[in-house]
Formats: sequence, structure tokens, C-alpha cells
Amino acid sequence: MAETLKETSKVTPLRKSQPCPECGRASTREDYPFCSDRCRSLDLARWLKGSYAIPVADDESSPDRPSNDKNASD
Repeated sequence: MAETLKETSKVTPLRKSQPCPECGRASTREDYPFCSDRCRSLDLARWLKGSYAIPVADDESSPDRPSNDKNASD
């Protein structure tokens, strides 16, 4: 019974360790994809300050603009 317990207690990682996006060290399971709480907090602070921004493209089908549809004039 002790043999089977040893075999089942080996845990395989869920994902490979990747370089931390902040400092380049190997990521940890607890702070993935970062290597530490410090790097995770730095990244969050940048998002909250607005240093990172997701680009917004103008939507061509916006209801504010008149449509160039041929059926729209009927």
C-alpha cells in the first residue's frame, strides 16, 4: 500500500515553466506566469496606471454613422 501511495503522490506540472514577462526568471506555479508576487504586482500596477492599453479600432458598423447599404434608402 505504501508503494501505491508513493506512485500517486508524484504530481506532474500542469504547464511548463516559462520566463517571467517582467524579469525573465522561471515562472512559479503559485504566481504563473510570473516568478513572484513582486513581478505580478508590478504588472498589475502598470495596468491600473494605464501604462498598458488595448488598442481600439473604429467599428465600421457603428450605429452613429450612416450606412452605405443599398437597401437603407428604400
